Amino acid sequence: MQPPIPSGTILQNRYRILSILGQGGFGRTYLAEDSNRYDERCAMKEFIPPQGSQYTLNKARELFQREAAILYQISHPQIPQFRATFEENQRLFLVQDYVEGKTYRALLNERKVYGSTFSEAEALQLLYQLLPVLAHIHTKNIIHRDIAPDNIILRERDNLPVLIDFGVVKEIVTRFQTPETDVPTTVGKLGYAPSEQMQTGRAYPNSDLYSLAVTAVVLMTGREPHELYDDRNLVWNWQRWVPQVHPGLAEVLHRMLSYRPGDRYQSVSEVAQALQALVTPTAIRPEQSVLPQSPALNPVPTPLPAPPARPTPTAANANLSQMKTIPVGRPAPANYTTNYSTQANPKTTPVRPAPTPVIPTHDTSIWENPWAILSVGLGIATVTGIAAWAIVSAILNTTQPAPTVTPSPTPIVETPISTPAPDPSPTLTPDPQPVEYSQPLNLQPNGAATTVEGNLQAHESIVYTFPATQGQTLTATLEGEGVLLSVLTPDRQPADDQADRVLSWKGPLNASGEFAIRLRPVKGIPASNYRLNASLEEPQQPPPEPSPEPSSSPSPSPVQPDFDVQFLNPDPNGSQVSAQTSDVRIKRYLVNVQPDQVLKAEILAGAVTLTIRYPDGRPVENASGVVTWDARIFEGGDYQIDVVATQPTDFTISVAVQGVPSADNSAN
Repeated sequence: MQPPIPSGTILQNRYRILSILGQGGFGRTYLAEDSNRYDERCAMKEFIPPQGSQYTLNKARELFQREAAILYQISHPQIPQFRATFEENQRLFLVQDYVEGKTYRALLNERKVYGSTFSEAEALQLLYQLLPVLAHIHTKNIIHRDIAPDNIILRERDNLPVLIDFGVVKEIVTRFQTPETDVPTTVGKLGYAPSEQMQTGRAYPNSDLYSLAVTAVVLMTGREPHELYDDRNLVWNWQRWVPQVHPGLAEVLHRMLSYRPGDRYQSVSEVAQALQALVTPTAIRPEQSVLPQSPALNPVPTPLPAPPARPTPTAANANLSQMKTIPVGRPAPANYTTNYSTQANPKTTPVRPAPTPVIPTHDTSIWENPWAILSVGLGIATVTGIAAWAIVSAILNTTQPAPTVTPSPTPIVETPISTPAPDPSPTLTPDPQPVEYSQPLNLQPNGAATTVEGNLQAHESIVYTFPATQGQTLTATLEGEGVLLSVLTPDRQPADDQADRVLSWKGPLNASGEFAIRLRPVKGIPASNYRLNASLEEPQQPPPEPSPEPSSSPSPSPVQPDFDVQFLNPDPNGSQVSAQTSDVRIKRYLVNVQPDQVLKAEILAGAVTLTIRYPDGRPVENASGVVTWDARIFEGGDYQIDVVATQPTDFTISVAVQGVPSADNSAN
């Protein structure tokens, strides 16, 4: 391995090395300045190819350039923009934008110092912000393979997560096979990458979803994957560290973390649909809608202690005394006023009137005081008026219906203890009205496929119309996450049971008229790009029969091959079998394999090839016309191993089934 490039070195007469950002087994990343872009900072990755022959280096260059061409197609605001590749001094370099910020690993370490981790709302927000990024790269058939807190940066300028360390190096090393060993190198962080990726080197879109879920539980728990994963029962036990997590979020994460790829969500759109109910205005509180800084910068305020509760009489003290309290002391002076607390509860504390001033008494008669006589007279007049009004009201009430009286609220003299008012009903924003566009599609029978691209919002759909005749075969496929197609007949009904809300459809048209292909977004995806490929084929016409010639005999019909089937129960170390196969009689071996077991097949002698098939007869991916095959099985049953040759040939093969079936299958 060549030594690191010293700081200050200038490459390609424009890139000046500032420092080393990181280093791994496959390369280094430097921080550099680009003099052609006003000394703008950039990240420059050096790929260190595997050591070997000139063939190794040439193959590495070829794959490196091919992968760089793929990255050139990626344009997403949460992915560092690709700039250039170059080679200098037998070193391969890739230049990308530099992202200013901290990795989620660094943010988690900062929080752990203060005894905290990421909240459930922050983990949910991270999932929802990274799913569109994964949808973008998966539509281009790119798998990241290394999602982890170290490879996600919280960008300072907008607080958005940015996915870094894209798999140029990882893709190359995973697919690169040296002629000497023919053994692929697997890629991924231990604990974050799923088993199929670490054991066989194969990765699928839901392999990235698995790694994203591991990242979420690590951020919420502050624990490493090996502390959360039970490798005996093949399950994740992370909820004991986050006992209050929302059941809906826990269910989504558990499915993303399934051991078998078939048990997980198969695409980003499925995860987005599952999270749709959780990502509402009430799911993330306003104060948590933006990821906070480290606890040192934003300390959590300590709540004030609640006031002591007012004692309630109990049976133990209810009978201490039944005697009324008797006031003792001198009478209050005439100018005495009582200052009651304004915090009393009017429902439980009666309003006590102010004490009546004590008026000294003497022997003078009340009738000797003219003011007293006037007061008595006014009182009598008032009582007489009230009585008269009551009599008149009673008479009127007997002839007229009583009006509905709305009682006025009684004024509260004392301020009550504040009771939390119910939250006002949120103002609902009406969903946009559905919009459907229509556009003709030019399909030429037996012509090249027609391709159209576009973007659909959540409330939009588009219908592509085209004329067709009965018997023609339509092929329609979609590229892109978040959009599904439906093939509609002239009466705007699905062409068959498999033609509604699918990614692809192929079949004969059973009528003549104007057909349509309708595209609609998947629920939960706000917007998505798509590419539709469609073609029409005329029905196959049988070739005309040639006129028989007297001197020639008719050509024999091709002979359909038959199969010589034999069931094998191979030894774990491998069982060798020998036989003969040909193009008209193919030797087929049936081998029972259970989930999590490894099936191996290898040709030891003979000019033959192997084709491995699922129990239902479908060919296994990348397993046709091979000389050796080795993979872990996720779907149990009797697998078929066909030994194929172009002429009668003797052969010898080795077949082995290794490993212990999964616990679920063993229980059955």
